[in-house]
Amino acid sequence: MNRRDFLFAAGACLALPALAKAAEKAPPKRLLAIHVPLGMMPAFFFPKAGETTSPYLDLLAKQRDQFTTFAGLSHPGVDGNHHAGQCFLSGAPHPGQPTFRNSLSLDQLVAEKIGADTRFASLAVAVRQGEHYADSVAVSRSGVTLPSEASAERLYRKLFVAGTPEEKAATMRRIQAGGSVLDLILDKAKRLEKSSDPQDRARLDQYFQSVRELEGRLERSIAWENRPKPKVDYPMPKDIADANEVVARSRLMFDLVRLALQTDSTRVVTLSLSTFSVVPHVPGVKNETHGLTHHGNEPDKIAELRKIEEAQLAVFGEMLAAFRDTRETGGNLLDRTQVLYGSCLGNANSHSNQNLPLILAGGGFRHGQNLSFDTVNNTPLANLYVSMLHSLGVEADKFATSTGTLRGLRS
Repeated sequence: MNRRDFLFAAGACLALPALAKAAEKAPPKRLLAIHVPLGMMPAFFFPKAGETTSPYLDLLAKQRDQFTTFAGLSHPGVDGNHHAGQCFLSGAPHPGQPTFRNSLSLDQLVAEKIGADTRFASLAVAVRQGEHYADSVAVSRSGVTLPSEASAERLYRKLFVAGTPEEKAATMRRIQAGGSVLDLILDKAKRLEKSSDPQDRARLDQYFQSVRELEGRLERSIAWENRPKPKVDYPMPKDIADANEVVARSRLMFDLVRLALQTDSTRVVTLSLSTFSVVPHVPGVKNETHGLTHHGNEPDKIAELRKIEEAQLAVFGEMLAAFRDTRETGGNLLDRTQVLYGSCLGNANSHSNQNLPLILAGGGFRHGQNLSFDTVNNTPLANLYVSMLHSLGVEADKFATSTGTLRGLRS
């Protein structure tokens, strides 16, 4: 019996460590990273010198003691305008170059370390799709962007709806078929490897890594297929067809992400809030968001864009409140969940990738502060990521372009 036959024969019996004792333990630590591809206008987000708040932060006044803002952080070498969005959690340099290869994202490293005991090691979610730089910021160890789920109905079914015996059998057949395809691919790739030159061999190594990652997902799918899904007091949502309803879509996805974390279906989530190519249904907004970000300092365009960004932040504030109000052993959901909200665009009007707008909420850190660093010679954003990793219990001396932990951020 070859390895894959054994895997599928034994899959249903794979043990899932610690599940039986989950109720006895403290709630797990979690990560939610929210990407805002078009950023936020600096004049309204960052507090002015000597001040502790700003027009945008005033919208989150009720949660002010639960989050920290940052100034003077960016990813060294991450340029390329909108291309930079795909590097928000990876920090891989020069995404606009033809030879660019992305690298492991923060969420996927965390998923490797704390995602073993959940049905989904991680989830990638989006409010809408269509701009590949903005659809997902989750990147595998082999540099492949993981696809996001933009359908609330499909996400709900994936998380909470048990299939019929026939549907489960069909799912298992698809998993097994996927395993058979992987066997064929590996066999052909190994034959190619024998006759390849060093450059091609490096590409094949990357390919093998991708296949191994897929194998790992297949193993998890087998192990969980016959285990019951959690029950939630939340009705099946209907997808919002109108792409311009980005605020309502965001609110719906925030609800489902909260339920996914609360039920321990996953401990790691990325969420992309893309507003490219839409005219959001926000009072006073008549123009498409991306065009408004290139406002050229025209007051009318700035006023419209401000309404959109304020609407986004208001829904984010609702989400933080819902996390805080979700009680669990020893505290609430926000206490044990790091929530990162930000962008790889510091100023969309000029396509600057410096001085990024960032909020970190929850997760057991001491909040209620604004940490400011040099806004010209920026501190690596990856320093913040190393501090976040340490708080999650992930041992890491370095991540991406980090030079240490982030000064001033304390648990």
